[in-house]
Amino acid sequence: MDAWTKLSQGMSDFGLTPSSLVVEKFQSYYEQLVEKNKVMNLTAITKEEEVVEKHFLDSLAILHFFDLNNAKKVIDIGTGAGFPGFPLQIYRQFVTNQAYELTLLDSLEKRIKFLKEVADHLELTNLEYLHGRAEDFGRNEAYREQYDLCVSRAVANLATLSEYCLPFVKVGGKFIAYKAGNSQEEIQEAKFAIGLLGGKITRVSEFKLPDSDMERVFVEITKLHSTKKIYPRKAGTPSKKPLGKKE
Repeated sequence: MDAWTKLSQGMSDFGLTPSSLVVEKFQSYYEQLVEKNKVMNLTAITKEEEVVEKHFLDSLAILHFFDLNNAKKVIDIGTGAGFPGFPLQIYRQFVTNQAYELTLLDSLEKRIKFLKEVADHLELTNLEYLHGRAEDFGRNEAYREQYDLCVSRAVANLATLSEYCLPFVKVGGKFIAYKAGNSQEEIQEAKFAIGLLGGKITRVSEFKLPDSDMERVFVEITKLHSTKKIYPRKAGTPSKKPLGKKE
């Protein structure tokens, strides 16, 4: 099957509605991604079928495992080329007609500019863009503990990622991390840090992407208590000295 049939089939496998409009939006997103990728490094994955599987379906998989209907304000930390935030917003806006109030945070200004261009082209709405470090915005009262849901596919150790993300989540809200398969040891090692930040792991969902051997894991962390003001630590520290590791 071609890539776009695979997208439709994969969405159906996840219990989602693969409308022709949504598929058109993803095709347009793909075209912009590969075109911009010629002049700046957005993704190492550029083949249609691989982008559909490893970016689009991977981003959408969360909607199969979690009921996110009550999440109004959502933030995507380290969004890069827009994953998972844009695929989730495409689906919410053009299938359920309930777009998130979605914030996309990335440290590179060029990527933020690209995201704005894509959003304009796809007619995505209810978006806010933050250019900077998660550690800095996580201390800003305008963003701290303001979100129902934080998502991230950023490549970082879960303890580090939790220090980036949990400060943004309101008490009672959730942070859901996208991780590769075989992350059990990393998840166990992050439990201390997650507790220190006011969270608790409430669900781990392991799965394979449709029609693939690629193993993926969602780690759902529920925010039980406010994050202490000392977190996140200053920019660079969470990655150099993850919480729970010996100094």
